[in-house]
Amino acid sequence: MINLVSGRDMEPSQYSSTKQGIPYITGASNFDDGKILINRWTQQPSVVAKRGELLLTCKGTIGDMAILDEEEAHIARQIMAVSAKHGNLDFIKFLLSYSISKLKSAAKSMIPGISRETVINLEFPLAPDGEQKRIADKLDELIPLVRELAQL
Repeated sequence: MINLVSGRDMEPSQYSSTKQGIPYITGASNFDDGKILINRWTQQPSVVAKRGELLLTCKGTIGDMAILDEEEAHIARQIMAVSAKHGNLDFIKFLLSYSISKLKSAAKSMIPGISRETVINLEFPLAPDGEQKRIADKLDELIPLVRELAQL
């Protein structure tokens, strides 16, 4: 159902704060309410996520997610890039969000982390493509209302 790319860390000499090359996304500090904050770049990428892929934090802070808007970005080992082999990526994002507590409980060690196998082996109910899109669109419409009600 999904393709999953695990990131790789870089040596400090391989990246900088100078906007040369492609963005380098290192971890949860680059995630802000579903958006990616970019403060490092590299001209020596080796593990690259592509525009439209879902980025998921998988070490330390587990479960932050955002869709990559940049053409491409090097991702560190604290990040996984998810793309859909079959299905709608927005739908898959909702399913992953639903599974975050399960992912966190699978995280072990002093610095919590989830493995590729944990994410790949998650079982999802897979509706037909059109239905996935309809469900994802409806959730996009309803979740902000639920959050607003929760604040009241």
